[in-house]
Order: sequence, then C-alpha cells, then structure tokens
Amino acid sequence: MAFGSSDTRANVDIVTFDELLAEGESVDVDGWDFSWFHGRATEQRTSWGYATMASARLSAASASLDIETGGAEVYSFALNRAVNKPDVIAATEAWPPNLAIARARLAPLGGSVAEVANDAPLPYEDETFDVVMSRLPTITPWTEIARVLRPGGTFLSQQVGHGTNRDLYEFMMGPQWVDPVSTIERLETGARAAGLAVVDLRQESPRLEFFDVAAVVVFLRKVIWTVPDFSAEKYRDRLRAMHEHIAQHGSFVSRGERAFIEARK
Repeated sequence: MAFGSSDTRANVDIVTFDELLAEGESVDVDGWDFSWFHGRATEQRTSWGYATMASARLSAASASLDIETGGAEVYSFALNRAVNKPDVIAATEAWPPNLAIARARLAPLGGSVAEVANDAPLPYEDETFDVVMSRLPTITPWTEIARVLRPGGTFLSQQVGHGTNRDLYEFMMGPQWVDPVSTIERLETGARAAGLAVVDLRQESPRLEFFDVAAVVVFLRKVIWTVPDFSAEKYRDRLRAMHEHIAQHGSFVSRGERAFIEARK
C-alpha cells in the first residue's frame, strides 16, 4: 500500500463528522487500488522498492506466479516495466471482487488468474515457475512455493509485519496481544524449513498518517484485518474520538510494519 509521498495533502473543505463518516462508508473498496487516499492519507515507502525488484526478476523469468495478487495492481505494474515479459504469467486470488479485477488487468498481458483459497494447495505442477511473488499475503504457503519453483527459482515477497498499525487498531479496540516472534524470524524459519536459501531479509516501520476520519473509515473497510469486526456504526464512538484527535493535532499517525524476503530454491 502506498498513498503518496508524506508531503502530499489535499485542501479538504471543513465538513462535519457525520458527513465524513457518510463519505467513508460510500467509497468503493474493491480491489487493491489506493489512489482515493491521495491527499487524505499518506504512507511512507519502504527503502527496498518491491515493484522495481519484481520487474528485474520478471525480466529474467520464462514463467511467473503472483500469489494473492489482489487486483493484480502491483503485479501488472511490475510486468509492464519488465524488459522481457515471461511467456507464462499466472496469479492466484481468493476474493471474488478482486478476482474479476485481476483477470481484467492481466488478460491484455496474456496472464491467467486462478481462484484459489489462501490456505489451499496451488493448482500448478511441480517446478513450473522461475519466479513466485506475493505482496502482502495473508498466508505464505512455503511448502507449495518450494514445490512449484524450478531449481534456482526465486521467491520474492513483501509482508505485513506483526503489530502493523498497532497505534490505529489499539485506538479503535484497546490494547491487543502482539506475537513476540519477529516477522523476519518467522519468514526465515519458514523459508529454510521449505528448503529455500534466504538471499535477502529486511524489516522497516513506515509512517502512516490520516488527515480526516473518512480516510480512516475507508482504510478500515479496505484493509479488513486491521480491525476485523469493523463497521462505522459499531465503532462510531471511537471514530468520533478519532475525528476530534485529528481536529486537535492535524492528523492521526500510525506505524506500519513491513518485511521483505528474497529466497532461492
């Protein structure tokens, strides 16, 4: 997710809490496009440049797979900037609204998208792909990734770390348990257990800033694991407190957790 640079903010007319709440509830949250947030929220970018790395790996691949592709926004971006596109372009997605968006986006590139539950086996033969990618997956199926990778093949992934946006979800829900095992430790353990060699492993905490409560509502409706039982009606009191916080401080600041791993078979 990236909403824009940290110095980008639109001039938004002063509106009431109820108007902002209604706006936040009216926005279409299908797909994985965050352009609506321009000027309403910003997210600091990670230093590693996932899409650029993905383009470089795809340029040298003859067959590629993107797991949990969402609407294939980042996958198609990386493919369009690859020097050479793979002959085989495949992706998986579980959520029907995203599935339709991803198929429409990848069809012009000759890509296919299989409907696959996040915890289901991958519907591909052994040693099919040179590159397997996954950006912000909910589950990383290490054994399946290792199975479908060719010898010498690469797995590339940017992941959501434990405790990401803790400031935001604890503002809404109160104190929550956070896994004491670090994200990079979990990733390294999973990769090595599947027989993959870890080539690169990093973690950062990018700053996330919201400039009005409508942006908070849209974010929580879109990134549904942040507050799993979220609805504007159920959390109205906390959203009003958020609105008052932003009015007083100019924004609400949270910290994401992002990890990057590159592993090779």
